[in-house]
Amino acid sequence: MSTLSLAGLHARYSLLETLRVPIAVIGALVFPALSLAFFVVPQRAVAENPEFATQAVISLSVFAVLANQLFSFGLGIAEDREKPWHPYLRTLPAPGLSRILGMVVATGLLGILAIVPVVVLGALLTEATASVPRLLLGFAALILAALPFAFLGVSIGYAFPSKAAIAIVQVVMFGLAFGGGLFLPPILFADWLDAISRFLPSRHARELVIWAVQGGELQPWVWIGLLAWTAGALGLALVLYRRDEGRRYR
Repeated sequence: MSTLSLAGLHARYSLLETLRVPIAVIGALVFPALSLAFFVVPQRAVAENPEFATQAVISLSVFAVLANQLFSFGLGIAEDREKPWHPYLRTLPAPGLSRILGMVVATGLLGILAIVPVVVLGALLTEATASVPRLLLGFAALILAALPFAFLGVSIGYAFPSKAAIAIVQVVMFGLAFGGGLFLPPILFADWLDAISRFLPSRHARELVIWAVQGGELQPWVWIGLLAWTAGALGLALVLYRRDEGRRYR
């Protein structure tokens, strides 16, 4: 079988394994949507303002993707490393790329599912609005913005056992969410917090997707920061993967 065919099989069985634990899917789908329903919809000054409502929906969509990537990669890899099935898979003649692609596809599909309730609730209960071309561009920007979170999740998964990984993922997730302006808009930040926020990948992701959906000027620190975080997190993930491989398979 080709690498792509094997990747499809890995993605299929990874999704089936995840769906066997419904709470894992329900949590990813419900929490961002509930955040929109409880914290955005009741605020009429935000919900009835098309610009503010759209930015709120975008911020919580970024949070949905951030949480999905960190949990799926970080906790998923950490748990897999402790199961006898994972080392067995790595001894098979199938290329490692097929496993990686399968995991990316499965995680990406769950990430899209996590965004859907947020977008639907935003369209029904707020004045959030976007044209179809802008919406498609926003999805493309969201895919790019998800890369550093995916690589951070991989790094956590290969650096820590599962009991530590779940705590670290939660701390990183909420730290990036609050610091990146996903729960509270950066316009309300103190100057010192706004300055720190501009160095976080969650803030870069938020600003990139807002630019894609609403237009305007994309500040250089946004795309430079996103590229730097993506490259740095990818490098860290590769180092930790090689370290784990050297410890367990030499």
